[in-house]
Amino acid sequence: MIRAIVTDIEGTTSDIRFVHNVLFPYARQHLAAYIAQHQHQQAVSAVLNDLRSEIAQPAATPEQLVDILFSFMDQDRKSTALKALQGMIWRNGYLNGDFKGHLYADVLPALQQWQAQGIALYVYSSGSIAAQKLLFGYSDEGDITPLFSGYFDTHVGAKREVASYRNIASQIALPASELLFLSDIRQELDAAQQAGWHSVQLIRDEADAVSVHRQVNRFDQINLELFSS
Repeated sequence: MIRAIVTDIEGTTSDIRFVHNVLFPYARQHLAAYIAQHQHQQAVSAVLNDLRSEIAQPAATPEQLVDILFSFMDQDRKSTALKALQGMIWRNGYLNGDFKGHLYADVLPALQQWQAQGIALYVYSSGSIAAQKLLFGYSDEGDITPLFSGYFDTHVGAKREVASYRNIASQIALPASELLFLSDIRQELDAAQQAGWHSVQLIRDEADAVSVHRQVNRFDQINLELFSS
């Protein structure tokens, strides 16, 4: 029996093109000016120091850090410091009404149904927790954050590592056999499955011929009764 569902965002609840065509370019456009303006604020200063530790350059200037962050963006590097700064910049964009978080139309009704059934809902994304809350808090369906019981990012580990899902299960305080992970990425689901979780792969386009996971095209095609045994 499934007692908690953990969902990915990119390609799962939300069109990956929203992230790549809207969020990422917005952060890149505003990164240098944001750091120049806010580098002395405590939260930003702390993240910049974390970045200096990450790259082992304790004396790096803000301008040098901007160049490093641009290179991280080019590499699609899963840097916790980069994700934190992106989240801060995106917050301004959401608050200014520059964009809204995208949700597929089938997502909200399914989440509402599961919550009404007493199933706890969580998010696990490589984006920072702050960025996750912004996307769902300023979504094109309004603020849906009350549906979620918690959020996880790369602080619990990388999404393709088995230990990450064991960490999440420990924090949720449920056995892995009662947890379901939803993602569009086969390798993430592989790691969750190896940790004892159930899995469903959201395929918005063509089927993944290599995947061993149940594949669906929409949230309303997910049948939790298949996991009742």
